[in-house]
Amino acid sequence: MKKFFKFLLAIFISFIPGIIGVMFTPSHSDNVWYNGLNNSVLTPDGWVFGVAWTILYTLLGISLFLVMNNEKTRQSKSKAYILFAAQMGLNALWTYLFFGLNFVGGALLCLVTLIAISIWMAAAFRPFNRWASYLVWPYVAWLFFAMYLNGTILLLN
Repeated sequence: MKKFFKFLLAIFISFIPGIIGVMFTPSHSDNVWYNGLNNSVLTPDGWVFGVAWTILYTLLGISLFLVMNNEKTRQSKSKAYILFAAQMGLNALWTYLFFGLNFVGGALLCLVTLIAISIWMAAAFRPFNRWASYLVWPYVAWLFFAMYLNGTILLLN
């Protein structure tokens, strides 16, 4: 039962940036600023973002749980936890910069930093559980796609 609650905690923690992001992200139909932007031809429909982020936050939560649940190693987990918290903070900050402040250039810089921290986090998770590391890579791939979309908006507007 203790593992189950630890699992739920890890999943909840991983969704915190999404919960924060909802406060700054109006629905696409209500977002006059976003709807007025020139976007990439590869920009998916709005519903895709919700599905993608739900899957990615779940994978991050599972990854965090695998690290939390690992008791075999004596290595300190503090670096892994700090990197996880840093990527969560940067994830929420990107939403605020992009949608809250409409600061597209700042959001892009935030995203580049987020990618670097997330790659570092994946590497820090590996000693505890290789699957914990593997589960971070879809998130990193999506962040690269988000960087492309963000960069395209910066260039086209």
